[in-house]
Amino acid sequence: MPATPTEHPPHADTPFEWIGGESAVKALVERFYDLMDLEPAYQALRASHGDSLDAARQKLFWFLCGWLGGPDHYIARFGHPRLRMRHLPFSIGIRERDEWVACMDQAMLETCVPEALRQRLAQSFMQTADWMRNR
Repeated sequence: MPATPTEHPPHADTPFEWIGGESAVKALVERFYDLMDLEPAYQALRASHGDSLDAARQKLFWFLCGWLGGPDHYIARFGHPRLRMRHLPFSIGIRERDEWVACMDQAMLETCVPEALRQRLAQSFMQTADWMRNR
């Protein structure tokens, strides 16, 4: 029976396994930040990240591994993510939210995240990104 957007495939216990583990999460994060640098549609999002994306790339990779049900690399290094608190110094409005979500969705498409998982993650990313708005 095929998986629906809210179900895991039979061989995966977590979204981390479903996506393909650390290498797939790394590829997703790399494509996300590459797109942010390349696509004019994400200029407001890119502008909020400063000159270098290196630290952001690493932190998002560590965070997503744990958030998807894999190793808690981020928590081991920094403790609880406290996402909203850590993002308060950045001006996040509807444009930044929408660009982040669109960029991540494009990265998921381009890195071949399974469609059912992509739909599920897109919904979670939108809820989290909306919660992060501070203006």
